[in-house]
Amino acid sequence: MASGKKQSQRAVSLALQGGGAHGAFTWGVLDALLEDGRLDLRGASGTSAGAMNAVVLAHGLQEGGADGAREALARFWTSVGGSAPLLHAGADSSNGRPSPMTSLMLQWSGFFAPTQFNPLGYDPLRDIVEAQIDFERLRAQKTFELFIAATNANTGRLRLFRTADVSADAVMASACLPALYRAVEIDGEPYWDGAFAANPPVLPLLAECRPADVLMVLLSPASHGSEPRTSAEIRDRSQALAFNAAFLAEMRSLVRVRDFVRRSIVPWLVKDHPVHRKRMHLIADDELMAGLDDASKSTTSLPFLESLRDHGRARAQAWLGAHAREVGKRSTVDIASFR
Repeated sequence: MASGKKQSQRAVSLALQGGGAHGAFTWGVLDALLEDGRLDLRGASGTSAGAMNAVVLAHGLQEGGADGAREALARFWTSVGGSAPLLHAGADSSNGRPSPMTSLMLQWSGFFAPTQFNPLGYDPLRDIVEAQIDFERLRAQKTFELFIAATNANTGRLRLFRTADVSADAVMASACLPALYRAVEIDGEPYWDGAFAANPPVLPLLAECRPADVLMVLLSPASHGSEPRTSAEIRDRSQALAFNAAFLAEMRSLVRVRDFVRRSIVPWLVKDHPVHRKRMHLIADDELMAGLDDASKSTTSLPFLESLRDHGRARAQAWLGAHAREVGKRSTVDIASFR
């Protein structure tokens, strides 16, 4: 990249939400941001699919800059889409409605523990992650900061795996759905999906990342539609709300701190507070996500993933057209809207 273009870029860090296969939307967002080139991506926090996108992005940037990152993301999601063709045969590529076999598998998972349902711990996603990401190089680099969220299954507490601690185990822990997989053991502790504790973690980006601009890419819609009626709908809604509760609590906390800072009678004491000096941005598509069945998070057929990617690209391009010039100057979303 030419030095002039590098100097004109505006540094941002990314907060990437989890959502299973819906993470392909974030693939499209990142692809559009990298192609556009006006933003300098310096760090990312991520949970579950957001963690996958974060480490693949970081790996690709190290391998070959923006073009390398785009190639790495495409290679990863294409591999995910081709990992279980028989399982997803018959899935709806437009709305992600699962194939009959996937639907049956999801039903069974509600009646068996992971040691019964998946006794061998088979997980093709781990094979893809380990084959495609150079974690040793990621841990050694100093140019892109990573914060990967996982939930301690014994305490419910958030554990953040920072750059120097990121590993395949950390990423798989962040995406470990307890109904399907046994907890991932790290340092003698069991870990589940990070969405129970932070989805995604935003505070570390405010406190520890140098860029003053934080761009959130969210997959959970602000409203999930009408009241659930069936047992399956109630179960899915309960999990969706649980996975979003930590993020909403974090936003409420940030709003309270921001309001306190603004009301301070000694502004010179708080002028460097992270909430005071950081600018917040958001890319999301509530209409798209609210229209997808929750079970579509398990649909990893390539046509569906590519459809989500295209939606993500279009949404990011629209956001860039409307707000790219404001990055580095002002926030383009009010976090109070999440209260």
